[in-house]
Amino acid sequence: MTSVRVNELISVAGQPDAAGFAAFAADGFAGVINARPDGEEPGQPGNAAEKASAAAAGLSYSFIPVKGQEITEADIRAFQAAMAEAKGPVVAHCKSGTRALTLYALGEVLDGRMKPGDIETFGQNLGFDLAGAHRWLEKRAGQAADVKAFFEPRTCSVQYVVADPVTRRCAIIDPVLDFDEMSGATGTANADAILAYIENEGLTVEWILDTHPHADHFSAAHYLQGKTGAPTAIGAHVTDVQTLWKEIYNWPALATDGSQWDRLFADGDMFEIGALKARVMFSPGHTLASITYVIGDAAFVHDTVFTPDSGTARTDFPGGSASALWRSIQAILSLPEETRLFSGHDYQPGGRHPRWESTVAAQKRANPHISGIDEAGFVALRQARDRTLPKPKLMLHALQVNIRGGRLPEPEENGRRYLKIPLDAL
Repeated sequence: MTSVRVNELISVAGQPDAAGFAAFAADGFAGVINARPDGEEPGQPGNAAEKASAAAAGLSYSFIPVKGQEITEADIRAFQAAMAEAKGPVVAHCKSGTRALTLYALGEVLDGRMKPGDIETFGQNLGFDLAGAHRWLEKRAGQAADVKAFFEPRTCSVQYVVADPVTRRCAIIDPVLDFDEMSGATGTANADAILAYIENEGLTVEWILDTHPHADHFSAAHYLQGKTGAPTAIGAHVTDVQTLWKEIYNWPALATDGSQWDRLFADGDMFEIGALKARVMFSPGHTLASITYVIGDAAFVHDTVFTPDSGTARTDFPGGSASALWRSIQAILSLPEETRLFSGHDYQPGGRHPRWESTVAAQKRANPHISGIDEAGFVALRQARDRTLPKPKLMLHALQVNIRGGRLPEPEENGRRYLKIPLDAL
């Protein structure tokens, strides 16, 4: 397999066969990055076979599949991380090498080591057409909202800071409060990382937003409000979820009026983040209370749709509905096709890197739960899929004994921080 040397750290190549991996090792490479999605053409070896071939040759292996028109910053950063983690030079491949080189070159531009205007010449000097990378940079420069994602690997949750690039005012969306179920201990490492980013970027927090009450983690909204003074908000139908919880957990003291948040958003409500206009869409189905925040040219859909290779969210939680989720998805798909969609979870199918950004157009084209399917088909598919999943796990179950016993461990007991949960974290 012939590769093109970019520099001492990276070369790029077209699709290798099994023997190509041994050749890479013989040529002194330490690792392989596969930037090609499975199933692009008949006879393609695929991720599993490539991983095995890399292991047999003693090479590290990373799977960062991308389509040229759908590259996101998460892909670029994952590519950089794979290079950094390899113990020596890497060869990155796709079908021809163009996508692999695009990922590398875009990272160089984002980090200021290459000027945007030089990217096409850089590609031409190596024998590649990087016009697509130039278009990517132009499109990025025209985006209305700056979005920074923070991936939380324990629950595969994605937290966001969305900012107005003009006023430098921002909102935090779906922050995670760290929690150890066995001990009841909590931490704020994820929330503190968000605060550090905000400080480093010179941002001012205007809102702390949750899209819905989360089943697999607690919200750090209360903690972040104490640090920033910003108001908290969630969808108005959280009161319906609280009513369910009150019965499920036999919790008569639970207030079910949503008063734990500063604002309850109704469908169609408008608000602002600096000069960015924001709108609320009621998006039930995964839960009774789920909402989507449409902020500038971005929509934060959390557990409504995932990235196209991951389908949609389960609907078998209390109050969930596959039919309602279908209608919510159709409303999201009615947004302009270039709208960026940011999901709240990514479970890394096939062992690929975490991804969380797509577009309306990409969802229509490539999500198998959406493309070429009607409501009846979706409901049947979603319900069948839900029956194969482990029983839904509500985070409150981890606290049930303590709640009913009327006691949680005291802070600093046994040298650890323990949970004192404000109700707006549930």
